[in-house]
Amino acid sequence: MTTVSDDPLIRVENLRKYYESETDFIDRLFGRTKHVKAVDGVSLEIEEGQTLGLVGESGCGKSTIGRTILQLEEPTGGSVYFKGEDITTLSGSEMRDRRREMQIVFQNPQSSLNPRLTVNDIIGEALDIHGLEAGESRDERIKELLDRVGLNASHANRYPHEFSGGQLQRIGIARALAVDPEFIVCDEPVSALDVSVQAQILNLLEDLQDDLGLSYLFIAHDLSVVEHIADEIAVMYLGEIAEVGTPEELFSPPQHPYTEALLSAIPEPDPLWEADRVLLEGTVPSPIDPPSGCKFHTRCPRVIPPADYSFENGEWRAVLSLRNRIESAEVPIDTIESRVEEGSDTAPGPDRIAQEIRAEYDVPDPLSDPDAERVLSDAVSEVVDEEFESAADLLAAEFATPCGVHEPELRETGSGRAACHLFDQRYADGTVDVDTDPGNRTTGGGMTNETADDD
Repeated sequence: MTTVSDDPLIRVENLRKYYESETDFIDRLFGRTKHVKAVDGVSLEIEEGQTLGLVGESGCGKSTIGRTILQLEEPTGGSVYFKGEDITTLSGSEMRDRRREMQIVFQNPQSSLNPRLTVNDIIGEALDIHGLEAGESRDERIKELLDRVGLNASHANRYPHEFSGGQLQRIGIARALAVDPEFIVCDEPVSALDVSVQAQILNLLEDLQDDLGLSYLFIAHDLSVVEHIADEIAVMYLGEIAEVGTPEELFSPPQHPYTEALLSAIPEPDPLWEADRVLLEGTVPSPIDPPSGCKFHTRCPRVIPPADYSFENGEWRAVLSLRNRIESAEVPIDTIESRVEEGSDTAPGPDRIAQEIRAEYDVPDPLSDPDAERVLSDAVSEVVDEEFESAADLLAAEFATPCGVHEPELRETGSGRAACHLFDQRYADGTVDVDTDPGNRTTGGGMTNETADDD
């Protein structure tokens, strides 16, 4: 058993959770295993009596972190320390004792509460399992818990279907409080509730924290929800932490481009509001085959351009968008050819198709940099011939960006911490140093097919 003194209440070090993915016939034939990298090297801390907000898009791995911290999911690697003790080394019976101190409030109370049990039995189950109360004292404890979360003692004999969503979530909170925990994972506890009810539940959680000294990991997909409840916010993307800071640091202004995009998506009630909306192109890459380097670079509006070329505003992002589509062989050649042929008596030539490919992704023709234009023209010609691999290799070699090669470190920015090369002087000018990342299989930021091994 490993124990570390003078720790925060929760300390997570290099936590990883991989799930084995379904494989196709060829992978099974050669014994290859692919993994969904739900959590990929996350480290974080939660101080006693504090709330860490964990925010990100659906599928980024934030709920998996919460469940893995509580050992409801066995981690693939890394450590989780609770009050200085590495709980990943505990046996099942030892972990059961720790669960009195670590609880969870689930996202959907309707599915997390047994419909066949009364509220009395739902809350009392935790007391029974840990042998905390019995008889009349058990009933009194349940009534006390119901009162603390804003319900009546008469509710104890009702069934879940008799309650509204907000009331059900209060029952879920009462169940978590039954064993007097010190730490609670709140897994999107208000996402399924109306806005007015959300505010009530958030206020309840804050009051409970003040009265009982609780610590929370508060998971949400909406930054505006965690702004007022969290002491610190961690923004997550594709299994990794992108930015960490206080609400003040993240909201004025954010340092990471992904956080900036999340903030711009918050609805603004002011009809005169004219701030720019940051639109992310494409979809979140697969956690089975994530991009090399910075995982966000395939969607990032501020990818660092290569050092050897100069691009005017918007050119580099357009080129990168086309390059990403070429690497994944997603340029719709047949569709483009059919569109060009409409209204024409002759088949379109390769130059005409090349123009339409550039227009499809808003790539200027020509680029402002003659050298960059020559490279791109050669690559697009390869695409016209449906030689996607050679086109991708050419662009990867010539338009290499540090964002696609080097994994960013979570570093101090003067306003929190961000995992972004914009704050790394080694790469801020577009320099790519392949030797610093010998494990990378690509040099231009393309997808890697490398899989992970279980620890």
